[in-house]
Amino acid sequence: MNYNSLCEFINSTFINQAEIIPNADMKRFTSFRIGGAADLAVFPKTKECLVAILDYVIKNKIKHIVIGNGSNVLFCDRGYNGVVIITTQMKNYTFNGDVLLCDAGAPLTQIAVNAVRSGYKGYAFACGIPGSIGGAVFMNAGAYEGQVSDILLYSEYYNTKTGQICRMEASEHEFDYRHSSYMDSDKIILSAAFKLEKAEDVNECVALMEEHIKARKEKQPLEYPSAGSVFKRYPGYFTAKLIDEAGLKGYCLGDAQVSEKHAGFIINRGNATADEVCELIEIIKDAIYKRVGINIECEVRYID
Repeated sequence: MNYNSLCEFINSTFINQAEIIPNADMKRFTSFRIGGAADLAVFPKTKECLVAILDYVIKNKIKHIVIGNGSNVLFCDRGYNGVVIITTQMKNYTFNGDVLLCDAGAPLTQIAVNAVRSGYKGYAFACGIPGSIGGAVFMNAGAYEGQVSDILLYSEYYNTKTGQICRMEASEHEFDYRHSSYMDSDKIILSAAFKLEKAEDVNECVALMEEHIKARKEKQPLEYPSAGSVFKRYPGYFTAKLIDEAGLKGYCLGDAQVSEKHAGFIINRGNATADEVCELIEIIKDAIYKRVGINIECEVRYID
């Protein structure tokens, strides 16, 4: 497809408000460092620009997908025949009284660390999670007994069916473990607002944050590209323990490997392919089903 008209629209209507990269290598824009080239990658810098781009591609029936920091996705090896809209340049956030306002592409860890160091409670769990605000709300990201639903006030989204910008209160998100109502919907997250509550003991919050960060460095294979934990936790089980007990810790397919440091991670040891990762995921799922009779669910989004 010829994307010249889209590029001309962006460059003429939103001067210096978006970056455009043709034939974009998705290895550069995902934490897994895996995937072929997308026809076009567009990086809007404002909510208004993002909405206009979405409106344009929808009206012109251009295949597209919206991602954030690319930390929980796997692009296929042959690439993406369409437009990838990446929100990472929509990174503004503001501490405004008792509310923290964030653009969808703002980095979760940076915001959480700043919130903790500024004396606010409830953010230590997020320090070290590599995603964007939009992605965190989308999947109700969490760790160490905390999750986004604990601190969210509301989010703002673009409804791709109606063309309207709407606000959704926290109670309307249908939050559950690694789930929100945004999944499988026609809504694109534009921004989010979080509550700010001063901690009684700031030093205690900072110590908790540093403990979480230290634990991540010690227990997770941060030295290799990955998409984080590959599988959702199955009620009553620790997935990494199940994988280890199935004898798959360290198991390799090409350069895709079940981490020897944390079996819940699949790492890219250099030149892993999406096909290798997908095959490894199926091997793990089959092994655990045969061993204990449960179906574990992959939480990494595959994009083709």
